[in-house]
Amino acid sequence: MTTYKNRYGDIFTFTEDDDNNILWEGNFQYCRIGFPNDYTKAYNVYVADGGKLSFNEFKSAVHDSDEYNKYNRLVESVKDKIDMVDPSGGPYISVDMSLGGFGFKDYKVKDFQKIDAGYKIITEKCSGCNKPGTIHKMSCSTQKATVLLDSEVKDYYDQMEKEVHQNKSNLNE
Repeated sequence: MTTYKNRYGDIFTFTEDDDNNILWEGNFQYCRIGFPNDYTKAYNVYVADGGKLSFNEFKSAVHDSDEYNKYNRLVESVKDKIDMVDPSGGPYISVDMSLGGFGFKDYKVKDFQKIDAGYKIITEKCSGCNKPGTIHKMSCSTQKATVLLDSEVKDYYDQMEKEVHQNKSNLNE
């Protein structure tokens, strides 16, 4: 468990649960939450009007240019998915953010779930071993190792020596 004291003196705790998620508890009486945008309706109207941008290009353009104001008003919020939590005085935490600053190295925010004492931060996990971030079980199928046998090790170092010698001679030309 780690603690965080914000600028108003509120204490927040971060505790890892059995599923490698983080329980974020504290004073959330005054708190902003954010919802991700849903561009589907706006993009469909844009395409029906003859628009040629890809979906991802449209997502950026719709916010950057007055030319797309008509479509900007059609962008909706996904109200059942939280992508940012910001209690008054901090800390601000959003989806895709690293939790290393809170003592959880290699943990990255995937989602939030509201709980009675605050929020459960759902972390990104390996599909092979369900460990967070870049942490893996030794038996994880996503782990890769290179095994060199004795004769291969000698061949490997001989080849490296040849390449280093060749590179050095190229430098002297």
